[in-house]
Amino acid sequence: MQSFVSTSTASVQTAPVSSGRLLSLDFFRGLTVAAMITVNNPGDWGHIYAPLEHAAWHGWTPTDLIFPFFLFIVGVSITFALAGAKADGQNVVGKIVKRSVTLFLLGLFLNFFPKFDISTVRLLGVLQRIALVYLACSLLFLKTSPRQQLYLLAGLLVGYWVLMSFVPVPGVGYANLEPETNMAAWLDRTILTPAHVYKPAKVWDPEGLLSTLPAIGTGLLGLLAGTLLRSQRPSAEKVAWLFTWGCLATLGGLIWNGFFPINKALWTSSFVLLAGGLAMLGLALSYWLIDVMRYRKGVLPFVAFGVNAITVFFLSGLIPRIMNLIHVTRPDGTELGLKEYLYRGFIAPHFSDPINASLAGALTFVMIWFGILWWMYRKNVIIKV
Repeated sequence: MQSFVSTSTASVQTAPVSSGRLLSLDFFRGLTVAAMITVNNPGDWGHIYAPLEHAAWHGWTPTDLIFPFFLFIVGVSITFALAGAKADGQNVVGKIVKRSVTLFLLGLFLNFFPKFDISTVRLLGVLQRIALVYLACSLLFLKTSPRQQLYLLAGLLVGYWVLMSFVPVPGVGYANLEPETNMAAWLDRTILTPAHVYKPAKVWDPEGLLSTLPAIGTGLLGLLAGTLLRSQRPSAEKVAWLFTWGCLATLGGLIWNGFFPINKALWTSSFVLLAGGLAMLGLALSYWLIDVMRYRKGVLPFVAFGVNAITVFFLSGLIPRIMNLIHVTRPDGTELGLKEYLYRGFIAPHFSDPINASLAGALTFVMIWFGILWWMYRKNVIIKV
């Protein structure tokens, strides 16, 4: 069965990785995770190419698309993982909840590490949002029809737009989309309190409570796309419909941007449609080339990332933090964390442009992980929740 989750805290499965899997989905997931690791681990945070940074507020960059692509893939994967259980009437709610809790706790652990200070720990984050979207979309897949999922998607996106654009913010007096005074920010600092939100933002969280609702909408788009891929329609028809839906969603997002701006931090409804539409186009192209036309050149390296996606995401966040706890003294007497020491000593000196050096540091990190994941792939090792 297809599963999007692969973590470092659960059992190790040694079944053939190609068994029952949609190769294009593994490829698309792996490409997304490799991009996520690249933007999360530059050699130097002070020198980054603009497309590898998030938009400051309204607007978008390629980096802003990475996380919604992953949530879209979560939705697609659910249709493959749970289709049999839904058809047979199996009760898998307990397993779904267990996976969700495990993912949430892994994200919380990353926020705790290394200080483990409960008074200031950030409660939400990327893995926590994945957990919540996975939980909601899995239960909706089991309990609702595709038509009902479409209606719910429309309701979430329109309802979020109305709430953010027209409902006065308590203590502010008017509806707005400014960073610290919008409705989502007010809810984060009211419920989570400023002590438990994303520290650079101080009084709101980019993976906050209210914006999780439209993020579930991103997962619902994945459910609808996955249902189409699992249907008995001819492959060419599936691709045509995915391209059609993708174009319409992207166009809808660009139109909605005129009065509800595309904004990744707020996960606006226009952002859901834009990112979801582009994800559909990417999946359609991958499916057509890899699973229909059987084009496999250069595919397997990203498949290796895709079949152990959560594993590499979790460890790629944890290991640099561990490395930074190890201090190394340079010949000039300055003390650096091990990761920065290796970057300054073995990568940066080979580049005259610090931006290129920073990118080289990120790509080196990705290639090291590729070596590990390729070994795991060749040994048919998939680590799952």
